[in-house]
Amino acid sequence: MLSKREAYQCCKTQIDKHSKTFSKAFQSLPTANRQAVWAVYAFCRYVDDIVDEGANPKEQLLEFEREFQLFLENNQRHVEHKEETAYIWIALEDVFQSFTMRHEPFLDMIQGQQFDLEEQRIPTLAHTETYGYYVAGSVGLMLQPILAPKRSYEEMKDGAVALGVAMQITNILRDIGEDYEIGRLYVPQSLLDMYPRAMEAITTKTVNEDFVMVWEQMASRADELYEEALRTIHYYPIYSRYSVKAAAHLYWKILDKVRSNGYNVFHERAYVDQTEKKLILEQIQIEGTQNAIS
Repeated sequence: MLSKREAYQCCKTQIDKHSKTFSKAFQSLPTANRQAVWAVYAFCRYVDDIVDEGANPKEQLLEFEREFQLFLENNQRHVEHKEETAYIWIALEDVFQSFTMRHEPFLDMIQGQQFDLEEQRIPTLAHTETYGYYVAGSVGLMLQPILAPKRSYEEMKDGAVALGVAMQITNILRDIGEDYEIGRLYVPQSLLDMYPRAMEAITTKTVNEDFVMVWEQMASRADELYEEALRTIHYYPIYSRYSVKAAAHLYWKILDKVRSNGYNVFHERAYVDQTEKKLILEQIQIEGTQNAIS
């Protein structure tokens, strides 16, 4: 059986490989908190990979949910699991023992991923946000007791969910082209009805005025949610405040990158390069130092 250290290392490998942005944002956390973030990321990544790459994703998702229920029923004590997922449960066992974790967001994440297995359109932006809660806002709730363990769930939940949903809308806006190629479209039908030529842009992989209008309306909502999330930043302890703020600003910057690419989400993937990341992180550090002095 894997040791706890080995299990966490497997989780770290996942976040380093699949999300350099999150890895960089959370690298300054104390060891226990940082490792807990790795474990949560590994859980979410595994669920996401089932949906995107699984041979029988519906069955595999149900099986993974059963594994999680088994994990919970054994009072977070590790039991026999498939070798493939053992590292997740070994790491999460330690996380659940070290922090006051809630199981509901983990189940919500699994439920949200089931949406991608069903061919259905999103009717309104409000429905986009609901989907965003299940696949990303839930992650904010998973991380809340790790990043702000002395704060209550009630005072932290709105900001945590807002940040997750903002990030998910950002993902949607960045990946419209990629998603459409695999039969997925998260742009709400109400906006496509309002700007009918936007769908033409998506199907022909060309940018037009209607597409920009739809994109900007969704981006505007993401902006509001980032701002809502950052209004709660002072609730986080000093040691995690930088990480949360860094994650928010690094992801938020993706929207500006899409704009600077002329909204071309069909032929190039917008990303924040290392120089830009460094400048953003340095600015956050400067602001943190100034706030501490004042």
